[in-house]
Amino acid sequence: MKLFTSLALSLHALTTLAQQWPLHDDGYNGVVQWDHYSLQVNGERLFFWSGEFHYWRIPVPELWRDVMEKIKAGENLPPSSCGLHTHIDHVAGFNAFSIYVHWGFHSSAPGQLDFETGAHNFSRIFDIAQELGLYMLVRPGPYINGETTAGGFPGWLLDGSHGATLRDNGTKYTEAWEPYWRAISKMVADHAVTKGGPVLAQQIENEYGEQWTNVDKRTPNETAIAYMELLEKSARDAGVDIPFLNNNPNLGSKSWSLDYDINRAGGDTDLYGLDNYPSCWSCDVTECTSVNGFPPDFTTFDYYTNFQQTAPTQPSILAEFQGGSYNPWSGPQGGCLNTTGVDWVSVFYRNNIGNKIAGQNIYMLFGGTNWGGLPIPVVGTSYDYSAPISESRMLTDKYSETKLLSYFVRTAKDLTMVERAGNGTTNFTSNPNIFVQALRNVETNARFYVAKHANTTLTSYETFKLNVITSVGQLQVPQYANEITINGRAAKILVTEFPFGDHTLIYSTVEVLIVSLQSTAIIAFWLPPGECGEFYLKGAKEGSISRCDGCADVAFHAAGEGLIVSFTQNVGMSVMQFDNGVTALLLDRSTAYTFWQPSLSASPTVPLDETILVRGPYLVRTAEVTNDTVYITGDYSTDGVTELEVFASMGASRSGWHGGDHGSNSWQHKSTIYFNNHPISMQSTHYGSLLGSLTPPNITTASLQVSIPPLTNWRVADGLPERMPGYNDSGLAWKPANQTTTLNAWKPATLPVLYADDYGFHTQNILWRGRFTGKATAVFLNIIGGTSSGWSAWLNGVFLGSTLGNTTLSATNATLAFPPNATVNSGDENILFILQDHMGHDETTGVLNPRGVLNATLITSEGTSAAAFTSWRVAGNAGGEHPLDPVRAPYNEGGLHAERLGWHLPGFDTNSWSLGSPETGLSEAGAKFYTTVLPLDIPTAVDVSLAFELSAPEGSKLRAQLYVNGYMFGKFIPHVGNQVEFPVFPGVLDYQGDNTIGLSVWAQGAEGARMSVGMKVLGVHGSGLEPGVGTGYLRPGWSEEREWYA
Repeated sequence: MKLFTSLALSLHALTTLAQQWPLHDDGYNGVVQWDHYSLQVNGERLFFWSGEFHYWRIPVPELWRDVMEKIKAGENLPPSSCGLHTHIDHVAGFNAFSIYVHWGFHSSAPGQLDFETGAHNFSRIFDIAQELGLYMLVRPGPYINGETTAGGFPGWLLDGSHGATLRDNGTKYTEAWEPYWRAISKMVADHAVTKGGPVLAQQIENEYGEQWTNVDKRTPNETAIAYMELLEKSARDAGVDIPFLNNNPNLGSKSWSLDYDINRAGGDTDLYGLDNYPSCWSCDVTECTSVNGFPPDFTTFDYYTNFQQTAPTQPSILAEFQGGSYNPWSGPQGGCLNTTGVDWVSVFYRNNIGNKIAGQNIYMLFGGTNWGGLPIPVVGTSYDYSAPISESRMLTDKYSETKLLSYFVRTAKDLTMVERAGNGTTNFTSNPNIFVQALRNVETNARFYVAKHANTTLTSYETFKLNVITSVGQLQVPQYANEITINGRAAKILVTEFPFGDHTLIYSTVEVLIVSLQSTAIIAFWLPPGECGEFYLKGAKEGSISRCDGCADVAFHAAGEGLIVSFTQNVGMSVMQFDNGVTALLLDRSTAYTFWQPSLSASPTVPLDETILVRGPYLVRTAEVTNDTVYITGDYSTDGVTELEVFASMGASRSGWHGGDHGSNSWQHKSTIYFNNHPISMQSTHYGSLLGSLTPPNITTASLQVSIPPLTNWRVADGLPERMPGYNDSGLAWKPANQTTTLNAWKPATLPVLYADDYGFHTQNILWRGRFTGKATAVFLNIIGGTSSGWSAWLNGVFLGSTLGNTTLSATNATLAFPPNATVNSGDENILFILQDHMGHDETTGVLNPRGVLNATLITSEGTSAAAFTSWRVAGNAGGEHPLDPVRAPYNEGGLHAERLGWHLPGFDTNSWSLGSPETGLSEAGAKFYTTVLPLDIPTAVDVSLAFELSAPEGSKLRAQLYVNGYMFGKFIPHVGNQVEFPVFPGVLDYQGDNTIGLSVWAQGAEGARMSVGMKVLGVHGSGLEPGVGTGYLRPGWSEEREWYA
């Protein structure tokens, strides 16, 4: 065939090319190096397989290990089974993870940095990564985006005094970021791989594709280049001696690549990275702009061409690739997990490998929670992101599907040195509707064929044969089994000349899942039920079926170099054993989801001869083998007995293959399995594993739900005394708002300047009190709080009106008439009070958009301007830029009366308050604060996920905030958004004690408002995690200084 001749010639050329690519380093050492193919760490090639999580979105340091174990177990492994973490590390999948460091989270005021208090101290992440065998990509900004307020910039940076624009080389902006950047870079330097730590690279800025004013002509943007060089120099001066990486925002910017910067304009990083979201990054698809050209849903992209044009001598790294979508206020209830679900993972991640991607960082692997004032206006409390690990920390089918590919990436060591060996339809397949991307290892000749629909938007059922080149010649496979299947939106990576240990697969039409090199070589294949597969095992002459659970149509075909096996896969696991010492496991998808491959090595690259296999548990966290004993920790179902199967070499004698009966290959003496420190009764199988079961604890989701006490015995107090004319606003909580100029480029229409940032208040609810005398019949107010924001106004304690807000307007205005009962006194002082909801600061070019009152104009009955306001005062969070609660600061509290006085904190005495329920609520516009105590006694030895459920009658005009032991963990605006379920982490909740629950209800309509609060058990799993133990320090209580902020 002509095809094979042309491919053979091109592959000969590629062998020559392998000698031509330069080996790079950062100029400081050779610990981390790279070339056209991949990264290398201490001379070992690495396929960088990473997932993102944000420690500041899970403010319980004791749970970071939980997430990281699931990353290890899940990111190089797929979604539905959880990661295995061995005592020496390496469980299920990813070999790296990435974090954004949030400047604003660590800096409430100029000159202040907090890396010590509560979750602000993230140093343990470096230690856990080291223990687990995970590399780290640290992304400290200074600007991070990330759907967090101001893109991670601190609030104090946003008043305009540090420049009319930021993210440039301006002196004041540089002076602002330098202390933070130096401190973070010092941490990176101290924990770099060059010092024996886990940090592999540091990202410089984020999505900053500003190197060129004209990309094609390479016209330099001198300001952006100078900014990047300042950041790079500062990090190097702090001791960073690992590579710098950038993250280009799109395929067109081509910034900061040493290869593309042929004229050495400057600012380049060591490694070029690309950011891409091929599907909509929002669950509301109307939010997505033309960045991707409005492609049809499920359209895959060509990254290969971009990398070869922009960074041909470097590994192709997707520094940020879509792992889900955030759910905006306008999005569907519960998010859009299925939009980037199991089928999306199957197609898009495999397409990346087909594009010769050598590194991928999935954003997000775990999203977490936008507690307090963390989010930008577009999103609410949840940052679940439809990620593989849900906001509740529970695993999804998407996690299990990701794990399938993760384990393959771990197993396929030859992926780290491949060239593209062609792509197309009829030249590779018998079906023009199937498109194949071919890769070839330039040293070993191993090949990888990525097969998918030629039009990936289609969902058709297609079958085909594949044209391959092997050591035995040019073949069209399968030769005996029915054709390969692509059923709906799916993709497959099929291999030829695939080495595992001392063995080789000449070809396989079924995907490889994992390899574990024990006393025998175990290779696992997986296939959707009902499909057919075939593999050619080199060196084998005979094989037999040791277990048939889901197998059908099995046949062994003698071949010149070994044995060809054909079969049909049904639900279950079958085991085959061969005379060359290979054991093959045949799995359907659901069974593959239950497999884990914990490593007995702390190496992120996971030597395959230092692994065991475990089938059955919901999650495997760690594993250790000592002589004849295996110690496993993990999680398992509470809904029934879980079958546990372990494949591990523990010093047992094996006599090898004798043909026919495989009983001689079984364990020769008793071995012991411990799961979560409990001995498990196990039986030897005749194919060499140990089989037992895990008995569920005496607790289920349903039984625990019954045991959770209802939220009753609420007490209530007026949450908005500031609206009354007799309220005293002369205390510490209030600042005079008297500036007549602002450095913000957005100038107000009236004076004084009523921008909250100018007075040191940067988050959540802002309160304004304006005084005037003279005649007035109405007031015109234009208030900016970000999209979905709202506000309410009172005159002398009488309600004037509200703007409810919506998802499109950042500023809202209204002319409010003064009612007769407002008692406007022409000769006496009148008080206009405004409660404003601050929804967070905008991102990118909008970070400096103000929050506050753009226009406050008094109006007479004739429609002309009346007497002006004589003074204004403003209140925000207690202490402003010096918050009273450093553990939960700086975004947890706003200016609500209850927040300033600490009513939401454990230990505040409400005995003098009246009894009152939010279900009764308010009969007029205003705000009330409700509090109760929730006693919990969650059993040990289980990991429980809990959520609060908030609801209100249809048409309710209210804004509510839920507080759990002082943490604001739920913002509920039913007329704007759809979130009704609010997960809360153990550690924020005390699982074995009393919990202070607070609820602020702000009724925006004259009819008042009411709502309900309940608790839901999301999931229960037997576990050795012990969530929430030792977290009391995260829940500091009320203190008397709060009384000063009335």
